[in-house]
Amino acid sequence: MTERLLVMTTVARAEDAEYLAREAVERRLAACVNLLPPMTSVYRWHGEVTRQEEHLLLFKTRADRFAALRDLLLEIHPYDATERGINDGD
Repeated sequence: MTERLLVMTTVARAEDAEYLAREAVERRLAACVNLLPPMTSVYRWHGEVTRQEEHLLLFKTRADRFAALRDLLLEIHPYDATERGINDGD
């Protein structure tokens, strides 16, 4: 049996959430994507703590498809992870 994974990401706009979900499912990189209603996120951006309304996406996928899903999200996700302080330890 192939290991199942739950991959999470957030976006600011509902339209972006729909786009990411549709692309992942159409490309068979996720069996299903749950789009949750807006929530409040608190994070560090440009050295300051900020808050923003965001939509949470839950991608249901298999371990053997994770790398391709990750690559897709890095390619088409509207956020720049470096700007958000994800990759630089800020």
